[in-house]
Amino acid sequence: MLMLMKIKIAMLAGALAAPALATVLTPPTQVDPEGISRLAPASFSYRAAGDFSRSGKPVEGPLRRLGLPADLFVMKRQVTVAEYDRCVEEGACPRVGFQSGRRDVPIVGVSWHDASTYAAWISLKTGVTHRLPTDEEWTFAAAEKARDEALPVVDPADPAQAWIARYEAESNRSKPAETAPQPGGTFGTNSKGLDDLAGNIWEWTNTCFIRASLEGNREQVTNTNCGVRVVEGAHRAYMTDFVRDPKSGGCAAGVPPTNLGFRLIVERPGAAVADAFRKAVKLLRRA
Repeated sequence: MLMLMKIKIAMLAGALAAPALATVLTPPTQVDPEGISRLAPASFSYRAAGDFSRSGKPVEGPLRRLGLPADLFVMKRQVTVAEYDRCVEEGACPRVGFQSGRRDVPIVGVSWHDASTYAAWISLKTGVTHRLPTDEEWTFAAAEKARDEALPVVDPADPAQAWIARYEAESNRSKPAETAPQPGGTFGTNSKGLDDLAGNIWEWTNTCFIRASLEGNREQVTNTNCGVRVVEGAHRAYMTDFVRDPKSGGCAAGVPPTNLGFRLIVERPGAAVADAFRKAVKLLRRA
């Protein structure tokens, strides 16, 4: 019985070792290895996303000081038409009809579901988990390109002033001069080496829209709506997850996003598999 257990554990360890090595040594096949940027952890300021109120009156989300627990691997630029089309050709992704004919520009006209489907497909193709970023991760990666749009101070006794100030701030946002998707790097590179953040492509995140009340230092979430997701670009907005054309609907007043696209986070290669392998080896040694 003991010998049989050792054989089974050895087979498990061998099975786990192969994908661990393949994942560590083989870069993603559909993304140039140089197109993945590794960002070291650091503290950063983050304005919480959602709809916040205090004593029934609208207020800004709390400004927090956050820090990521580990390195962040993020695409240097958005997913392109050519990359997305490979997923379409394999029958895994839905075809979208907002393209100009160029294949070297970001894919746009995609919903949150489309972007999530592509992330699942490329994860299976490469053996490395790809996913949409959280809003916190996007803000960290965007660095100086992330905008903290705190509203002007108004009389807290008059909630109408707060709503008017919010609407005016959103309505006065400038529109990008160029609306069509452009080749990578057109809108510049930020201090972390990432291209086209806050350009004319808004990027889907995995963060759900929330409503919360603030009383003192306490924050109580009263509603979480994952049918609406945070999108980030030249400003933050909230879009229904099935929307592909920002002008057709969403939760943002004033100027809507110009285009909806995405870039992905790449999980640390081989971390989960390597951990499972180490556990199998320890079990084998104890047997």
